[in-house]
Amino acid sequence: MAWLGSLRAAAVAVLAAATMMPVSAPAETLAKNLFGHKALPAVMPAKSYGFYSKGCFGGGVAIATDGPHWQAMRLSRNRRWGHPAMIALIERLSRDAARDGWPGLLVGDISQPRGGPMLTGHASHQIGLDADIWLTPMPDRKLSPSERENMSAVSMLKGDSLYVDDRKWTPAHTALIRHAANYRDVERIFVHPGIKKKLCDTVSGDRRWLNKVRPFWGHHYHFHIRIGCPPGSTGCKPQQGTGSGDGCDKSLDWWFTDEPWKPAKGPAKPKARDVMTMKSLPRECQAVLDAPAPQNEAVVTVTGPGALPVAAADTPSVSASGYAPTPAVGIPVPFPAPAR
Repeated sequence: MAWLGSLRAAAVAVLAAATMMPVSAPAETLAKNLFGHKALPAVMPAKSYGFYSKGCFGGGVAIATDGPHWQAMRLSRNRRWGHPAMIALIERLSRDAARDGWPGLLVGDISQPRGGPMLTGHASHQIGLDADIWLTPMPDRKLSPSERENMSAVSMLKGDSLYVDDRKWTPAHTALIRHAANYRDVERIFVHPGIKKKLCDTVSGDRRWLNKVRPFWGHHYHFHIRIGCPPGSTGCKPQQGTGSGDGCDKSLDWWFTDEPWKPAKGPAKPKARDVMTMKSLPRECQAVLDAPAPQNEAVVTVTGPGALPVAAADTPSVSASGYAPTPAVGIPVPFPAPAR
């Protein structure tokens, strides 16, 4: 039975060697999975951290699914959240545009409740300072949940061309984008190159606001509003300025060459959101991720101009000091659930 003893000795040796071998650490959870599954914002001061495509934000609020002059789309994505300054601007734009005769805003993606990289879609929209507004006017009725999920936005282009279809584009579209661009807080508005060219060719009088309207891929069915870093958000990284001029120059002509539309060569690189971990984000984002949530969505939802959420009036435990109103619209900062 000597062979049995040798076998046992060999097994012990193998086991000992195995225990001394380095064990690979488990793969770090992707930041998109951590932020993408947060249903409510972080109860903390309203601040944006990092850059538009690599960051997060605390103290977010939501825009209501229905307001006096807007309806939110794609509700299942839970992307109606933003820094209070961004939500205030959307609400203001909805009022100003309505006075000019725009039927109402169809609000697309803003941000996830705490920002961060998204599970799908955008590279930006991470710090609560970006918002998509459809170029489709709001219908004169309340859309059903199914319509909000499945209704398609209307492309402003003529067929597969790079140019705007004059049967779809109206002076009201121009006025809507002009309103947004004229807000001091707005730093950029992204549109399809064809829309930028349409504006360059048709806008008369004061054209300074055209400087903020920047051509970019996509964006032929919605325009993308981006505001600058809000006061107090010292950890927010600003972007490069847009320079001077109206942007109706050779830089626009480039978009109408073959160069911007050539297929990329070589193997496809993974999207940043598919490799981004918490180590990639500002260190404050861990605190944002770990912060408590408000009592419910209603207490941090903006319903209209100067209005606090309805839930505030119905919750005796909520004091007036729980809110820090933003001038002109009174948007609340989230507050923690009261002690029981």
